[in-house]
Amino acid sequence: MAKYRKLSRTSDQRKALLRNQVTALLFHGRIVTTEAKAKEVQKIADGLIALAVKEKDNFETVTIEAKVARKDKDGKRVKQIVDKDDPTKVLAENAHDDKGKIIRKENGKVVTVYDTESREIKKDLPSRLHARRQMMKVLYDVTETPVKRGAGYKKATKEVDMVAKLFDEIAPKYTGRNGGYTRIIKIGPRKGDAAMEVVLELV
Repeated sequence: MAKYRKLSRTSDQRKALLRNQVTALLFHGRIVTTEAKAKEVQKIADGLIALAVKEKDNFETVTIEAKVARKDKDGKRVKQIVDKDDPTKVLAENAHDDKGKIIRKENGKVVTVYDTESREIKKDLPSRLHARRQMMKVLYDVTETPVKRGAGYKKATKEVDMVAKLFDEIAPKYTGRNGGYTRIIKIGPRKGDAAMEVVLELV
């Protein structure tokens, strides 16, 4: 006897559907779906949240030196001209003239100026790294887009790290709670095929 619902789909379609719905549930906090799908999604989502709660504090903070491109007042990268043969020899501090055109220098090449910064990062311990990889096998990448379309619409679009959201936003809410991270609320039969519709949401 199968330990899961087949949902009238082939295995690859079923896995894609469940991954999609689990990602949507964790991103939005609630989804509307049929009761059969909700029960399957609930199992997966509860497992991921339990994993995140267990491993959320299992990291160490490490200070690293990072190379960061220097920017001017307009937010553009600062470029300078250096000698092709001797990169330490600077021919011109600014690679552009007042009109924004690149200055040509004999035997010179344009390079970006970098500064070194100290940054603190979270380094996963082995068990948290394993949990992160388990989550990445289930969750899809999410692109967050602004509600209003207009000027700067594409710049406001950003990638959401769903694993980081699980560890940093969702898991701390359920510290001290043993399971039962989601709930199913029945709405009623769906118009058309009379399938029972439910709201699946995070508690």
